[in-house]
Amino acid sequence: MTVAFRVGSRRSPLALAQTGLVVRSLRRAAPESEFVIVPITTAGDRNRSVGSSPDFTDRISAAVESGEVDLAVHSAKDLPTRPERDVRVAAFPRRGDPSDALVGRRDLDLIAIPDGTRIGSSSVRRRAQLLREWPRVTVVEVRGNVGTRLDMVDRGSVDAVVLAVAGLRRLGSADRIGRRLSIRRFVPAPGQGALAVEIRPRDRTLDRIVRAIDHPPTRAAVTAERSCAAAFGADCNFPLGVLGRVRGEVLSLHAELLEPGGRRSVRVERAAGVGTAASLGRLVAAEIVRATESPWPRSGP
Repeated sequence: MTVAFRVGSRRSPLALAQTGLVVRSLRRAAPESEFVIVPITTAGDRNRSVGSSPDFTDRISAAVESGEVDLAVHSAKDLPTRPERDVRVAAFPRRGDPSDALVGRRDLDLIAIPDGTRIGSSSVRRRAQLLREWPRVTVVEVRGNVGTRLDMVDRGSVDAVVLAVAGLRRLGSADRIGRRLSIRRFVPAPGQGALAVEIRPRDRTLDRIVRAIDHPPTRAAVTAERSCAAAFGADCNFPLGVLGRVRGEVLSLHAELLEPGGRRSVRVERAAGVGTAASLGRLVAAEIVRATESPWPRSGP
């Protein structure tokens, strides 16, 4: 007898594409089971003018908690670092490219960015990094899904936008990448490029199935990144970039906290065993705090 599991997902094209990737992996891991995607509209989808990370995840996590769906797929960077729901992440599948990219007008030079170029982004981290790299560009607040932002470039509302490489690839839009940004100069958001599969804590059947698609190096890296961000109470509205990388049994963590205008930043990089991911994140956060002379603002200048 085939067992059907309901998989919660945001309704955006990217979210559905990402959930589809996870569902295909789950079907390979459990061919005797069926997985049905259940699109859910979140608060962030209804009002994109003010959306923050929990606005894109809480409604879906609540659906898992209540039994409306059996499991959910999230972008790891959207998950709050201090979740309040009675759910847990059972798997972090293998991560995609965590870097950012510029997508620009076809006639725009994305190597020598001209002064006054209008670059769209709603992230204060990306804004700070852009202004540090190119102080004379104009960073324009943009909201909406990936397709909406690409349309803004095509219509000339902005000259370029910053988008995650992994998202563009998952949507089949890798050809739109004009310039992949240096991951050391543009340290990504915690969890960027990674997906998280959430289940109820005591669901042993799904735990056994979902655990089969967990990728331990991705789990270690994202755990360290989220632990570092949690020490600041940070979400996507914080100018913090964090990236973990695993080589063998060693986990390295590179974090950078910027002033919103990009004029100053503090970088810390440390390494430890993969089994110490959470404590490594807290250590790196503590070193950043010690390196700053006073609390830094959390929004743009």
